[in-house]
Amino acid sequence: DKNYYVIAYINCSAGVKAQADVICTSGNADKIVRAAPKDRHILFVPDQNLGAWVMERTGRKMDLWQGTCYIHVEFTARSIRRIREDYPGAPVVAHPECTYAVRMLADEVCSTEKMVTFCEESPAHEIIVVTEAGLLHRLRKEIPDKTFIPGPTENCFCGECRFMKMNTLEKAYNALSHMEPEIVLPEPLRKRAEAPILKMLELSR
Repeated sequence: DKNYYVIAYINCSAGVKAQADVICTSGNADKIVRAAPKDRHILFVPDQNLGAWVMERTGRKMDLWQGTCYIHVEFTARSIRRIREDYPGAPVVAHPECTYAVRMLADEVCSTEKMVTFCEESPAHEIIVVTEAGLLHRLRKEIPDKTFIPGPTENCFCGECRFMKMNTLEKAYNALSHMEPEIVLPEPLRKRAEAPILKMLELSR
């Protein structure tokens, strides 16, 4: 009965995309939300922490799907305070999928790509990075003169997504060499899922 305008974070299935009006990334979520029809209630899916961060930045009220990234919610205020004590001069940059408590302790909260820019431009030589650990490889490769400290969880310095790590170099090589396995979506589903992606690209110009 709310006649929702559904905004879906791009990290979701084709089935979810097919139910959305528009897709967003962490980098363009502000712009997509600001462009939403003013006379429609917004339902933001599937990450409530990212949605809450966008609400803080845009002032646009949204209903948030009660989902989270299982890696980003493992970072806690206590674990971040502890690492800040160990590296008192190091700024903290965090991804918006982190909880509100963690975001409040960060010096900068931004999308993955903007995290890279922050690290490039920061005068600090040591930076605490609070997101999935795979970003550390890129940072160390692209900015070798700085030290990047992984944000810890309560248990370890091991914020690795088991789903992302299912993608390996060997699998990528085999897929490109043999062009398989092929994923074929039913055409009606593919077209419905494509439409909100195209809408995002249009609004992002």
